[in-house]
Amino acid sequence: MPPPQLNIRNKRARFEFHLEDVFHAGIVLSGTEIKSIRNNKASILEAYCIFHEGEIWIRNMFVNEYENGTYNNHRPRADRKLLLNRKEINRIEKFLKIKGNTLIPLKLYLSDKGWVKLEIAFAVGKKLHDKRNDLKLKDDQREMDRALKR
Repeated sequence: MPPPQLNIRNKRARFEFHLEDVFHAGIVLSGTEIKSIRNNKASILEAYCIFHEGEIWIRNMFVNEYENGTYNNHRPRADRKLLLNRKEINRIEKFLKIKGNTLIPLKLYLSDKGWVKLEIAFAVGKKLHDKRNDLKLKDDQREMDRALKR
């Protein structure tokens, strides 16, 4: 039986932010968190990453409590440590020191070995006129596709 596919994405990320570099990071999770994530019971829509004491943490990532867990179940919105090498952490720290820059998660996925990984990206917030322009381009593309189908 093939391993279950995770389909946990941050769909708003490309609309809300200009994305730059992308990193793939491991994530430190407990057993009940892993089981809940494998059941697609997680969300990264409101999540963001922070730099704290030489480490990168993801904050506000929601992982639903495991339904078969005991009283030892995890906290749904706890901060979780990301696993990156020192070179990447230093690069991220420099980027986050600039005002207006943030680090956001794009996708939660299973690696070939079965580990849960997180795709994160450097992001700079879009202005309102950028968002309007993106919507206009999307509408124009939709109209062109409709015209081609006819």
